[in-house]
Amino acid sequence: MTRPAVLVVDDEMHLRIYIGAVFESAGFRPVLARDGEEGLRKAREEAPALISLDLMMPGDGGIRMFRELKADAGLSRVPVMIVSAVGGPTFEHALETLRAATGGPLPGPEAYVEKPPKPEALLAAADRLLKMHG
Repeated sequence: MTRPAVLVVDDEMHLRIYIGAVFESAGFRPVLARDGEEGLRKAREEAPALISLDLMMPGDGGIRMFRELKADAGLSRVPVMIVSAVGGPTFEHALETLRAATGGPLPGPEAYVEKPPKPEALLAAADRLLKMHG
C-alpha cells in the first residue's frame, strides 16, 4: 500500500524539513516545495492527499498558491492546512481583504496551525482533514 503524500510548502528550509519529518514519522510520504510556484507544480504532479502551506513567503507565494489551488478544478478538493506565523484573527482579516480585492469568493483553509507548529497540532489537523475529505 502506498503512503499518502503530503505536500509541505514553506520557504524556510528548516521548517520544510521539520514538518516533512513529522508527517513521515506518522506514515505519510512528504513532498517538499520551497515556494508557491514549485508547490503548484508538485501539487499537479503528485496529487497529494493534503497540503501544508505557509502563507508568508517572498512575493505573494503562499497567498497566490492558495488562491490558485482553490480555483483549479483538479486541486480544489485537496484539503489545505495553513501553517503560518500570522495569528488566526490576522489571517481571517487578510482573507477578507483578498476577497474584497479579487471581487470573488475565496474559501478559507480547511485547517490553520500557528508557527512554531507542534507535531500534535499538525497531525491532529491532518487526521481531521483526511477523515472529512475521505
